[in-house]
Amino acid sequence: MKKPILFLVVALALSGAAFTALEHWPIGNAPQLEALEGVPDRGAYLARMAGCIACHTNVAGDGKPLAGGLALKTDFGTFYSPNLTTHKEQGIGAWSIDDFARAVRQGVSPEGTPYYPAFPYPFYAKLSDQDIADLWAAFQTVPPVAEPSIPQDLGFPFNIRASLKIWRGLFLDSTGFKPAEGKSEMWQRGQYIVEGPAHCAACHTPRNILGARQAELKLHGADKLPDGGKSPAITSQALKKRGWDKESLAYALRTGLTPDGDVFGGSMGEVVRDGTSFLSQQDREAIATFLLDLDE
Repeated sequence: MKKPILFLVVALALSGAAFTALEHWPIGNAPQLEALEGVPDRGAYLARMAGCIACHTNVAGDGKPLAGGLALKTDFGTFYSPNLTTHKEQGIGAWSIDDFARAVRQGVSPEGTPYYPAFPYPFYAKLSDQDIADLWAAFQTVPPVAEPSIPQDLGFPFNIRASLKIWRGLFLDSTGFKPAEGKSEMWQRGQYIVEGPAHCAACHTPRNILGARQAELKLHGADKLPDGGKSPAITSQALKKRGWDKESLAYALRTGLTPDGDVFGGSMGEVVRDGTSFLSQQDREAIATFLLDLDE
């Protein structure tokens, strides 16, 4: 009996040591953006493009803008968007621009803990330093709201935040924006929007059992969205097969109306309502140009 007990004690001790090491495993790096001056109007535009208002405002619950509380139900549990107002205790009012940059582009909190990838920071990694400065300037104009962020409601083992460090090591791609060569400025602008702030692949790409996007099926659609719905493929071939062209796609991103007279519903309807309808016509056309000219 002594040997099994000894084995169990040793196993528990090793597990404890491994968890402690994981807890103290540093992630991210320290940005230095204090010297940059942001432009609030440009930041507000980027916030619309990036879906900040849509995800961090509980419209159905009459929540204040960017005060968080929006529920996102998934197979891992329910995520709640946090308060992003300038409230010093409940929001991000006590943060520095470097804290903000680290959170947005690296998915790391000011305390050094990882954020869950329900927050699309792998896409925001493509934002430039100036983009971050502009966003930060815009967020400084948001009135403070004393609304505590709701804790994430996840089942075991997904509620162990330190385990995200392993997930990051396996799946995180934090590559910055690299425009494709030999393409027009409009195509490259569309590439930046789609692959960066608009994070289209977050909903239009299927995920594996650990919640990581399946890169080989990029933009091929997904059948297990948080709201229980499905997203269609938005590859060039799929879009053209369904009758989309640049004009109709740009129009739909402004109005939500499809070529057959139907309307976008579910989460895509919200994307148009809170995001793409606020973009310039040129940017909507850039998105359409990029999506309709991707190599299959």
